[in-house]
Amino acid sequence: MWFTEDTTFEVGSRLPNTANHAFNVWTTYEIQKGNLQGLSFGLGLFFVGDRAGDLPNTYDVPSYLRTDAAIFYNRDRFRIGLNFKNLFDVEYFENTYFGGHVGYGQPFTVQGTVSWQFMSLLITRAMPAATEGIALKLKPNIAFK
Repeated sequence: MWFTEDTTFEVGSRLPNTANHAFNVWTTYEIQKGNLQGLSFGLGLFFVGDRAGDLPNTYDVPSYLRTDAAIFYNRDRFRIGLNFKNLFDVEYFENTYFGGHVGYGQPFTVQGTVSWQFMSLLITRAMPAATEGIALKLKPNIAFK
């Protein structure tokens, strides 16, 4: 994003901490049958392009690509998992602050979770024939981290 008209900042200056390009993708796979049924794996990529560090655009913050991963196990109402954030321990700047300060992103981090699902609500309503059989299933969870 750029300024198109302003009396203080130069037209064409970029807004601080706002990348022109960014994306993230996260995918998981769960084993459906056999002795390992319920075991799941996940992988995510997070990209943020370079961006201006301040309003006058006196410095740039470089782009980064971070990789996260997960392994978890679901059985009935029980779930246990491990999340691996910044899998390759990439050093990157996550954000900028006024005064020219930048904040480092998290280093490689492992986070464990355990959760138990207490109830499951199934909500259905009359729908057109094209969507017949589609239902919204809500699963409240309590997780301890």
